[in-house]
Amino acid sequence: MDAQASAMDPAAVAGFVDQTWDDEIVSELVEYIRIPNKSPLFDPDWEQHGHMEKAVQQIAAWCGKRQIEGLELEIVRLPGRTPMIFMEIPGASDDTVLLYGHLDKQPEMVGWREDLGPWEPKIEGDKLYGRGGADDGYAAYASLTAIEAVQRFGGSHSRCVVMIEACEESGSPDLPYYIDHLSERIGAVSLVVCLDSGAGDYQRLWSTTSLRGMIAGDLKVEVLSEGVHSGDASGIVPSSFRVIRQLLDRVEDAASGRLKLDTFHVDIPEQRRGQAQVCADILGDSVWQQYPFTGDTRPMGDDRTELVLNRTWRPSLSYTGAGGFPDLADAGNVLRPHSALKLSFRLPPTADHQVCTAAARELLESDPPSGATVSFHAEKGANGWNAPELAPWLEQAVDAASRSHFGNPPGYMGEGGSIPFMGMLGDKFPAAQFLITGVLGPASNAHGPNEFLHLPTGKRLTACVAHVLHAHSTR
Repeated sequence: MDAQASAMDPAAVAGFVDQTWDDEIVSELVEYIRIPNKSPLFDPDWEQHGHMEKAVQQIAAWCGKRQIEGLELEIVRLPGRTPMIFMEIPGASDDTVLLYGHLDKQPEMVGWREDLGPWEPKIEGDKLYGRGGADDGYAAYASLTAIEAVQRFGGSHSRCVVMIEACEESGSPDLPYYIDHLSERIGAVSLVVCLDSGAGDYQRLWSTTSLRGMIAGDLKVEVLSEGVHSGDASGIVPSSFRVIRQLLDRVEDAASGRLKLDTFHVDIPEQRRGQAQVCADILGDSVWQQYPFTGDTRPMGDDRTELVLNRTWRPSLSYTGAGGFPDLADAGNVLRPHSALKLSFRLPPTADHQVCTAAARELLESDPPSGATVSFHAEKGANGWNAPELAPWLEQAVDAASRSHFGNPPGYMGEGGSIPFMGMLGDKFPAAQFLITGVLGPASNAHGPNEFLHLPTGKRLTACVAHVLHAHSTR
């Protein structure tokens, strides 16, 4: 395999990739960032607004013009669902490689630097700022460029299928329907390449070994039909916020952050513990220093390996939104009729999100304090994913690609986020190998303010994908 995989000239591949990024992809991403194509969960009227369609047309137009032998592109549309860009490229064999990305975006979020904005792209040094460039607008461009590089420089690739979906940030609710609809055209997949994941640093190719699952939902406590004077009612009417605090204490230890529901916890495999140790050794204190802590805020522990496991294999709860509260400037002496919080649970890779959702709802809604009206509405959920054992050919290819294009050996780590597609594909193609990687490195801040794409990493990653495609075909 090594002799065959070295048939492509790495320098020629890297040169072509760099030039394509500089001459075409960066300018495409600049225009893509300007489009506020928020995922349907955050823009229910996405179809009428037309932003999603504009992004689909832009990406499809560029992809359709690539000089790739046999490329066929279709925008597939199922009634009532977001569109899918579907591409097929014949190869040396029908041993299919599936390359995946998405084009929908998270909402704006507050806190952007004064000179930046979610829909205002800005290149600053080697970073391209703006919403969606790194998560995951670059994926279609990188996938096609990698395939084109293989064809141009004497490489070989198996049949490739590229799927770019438009509702990943909503939990991919439309994706199973497209997987079923396109099942025969997708074929038998032996390798999945996903470019929607993270990177521990910008010095190597990172391969994701696991992804956490998730549940997101609204917890609401109602105590009154309308607000009343706080001086008149407090002491008689229970505070909806105090009730919600009591409910949260059922779920989470406020001192440690540990979730109290046994259903949410799993045994962490020893292999993943070992990889977390290696990852912690590579990253050092950047395991926690990459985050923009304020003042004397400290991480949730001193052991770097345990912090990595907290982020990748242990359940956690974040509070990402609130309802029933007026702005501070408008807050009068009123005992509010209700309080609501958006709860975002992260689940271990092997936990069942449906079982966890039922357990959370039962714990939160049963026997409500003070007889308050309590509801937990789980709006979305997804299982996590734990990678199968790495095949020797892929391990060798990832190592060679990282050393060739980054100058360092690769890194392996779990990710704290979710990519619902991976769980679906893992179930559908249990024998497939997976290269789950991405450009979301330290401070890139996907979903938050000041999101950026580290351009050199985007280029090197594209060249690495070309190398792995060739290695897969010649294994």
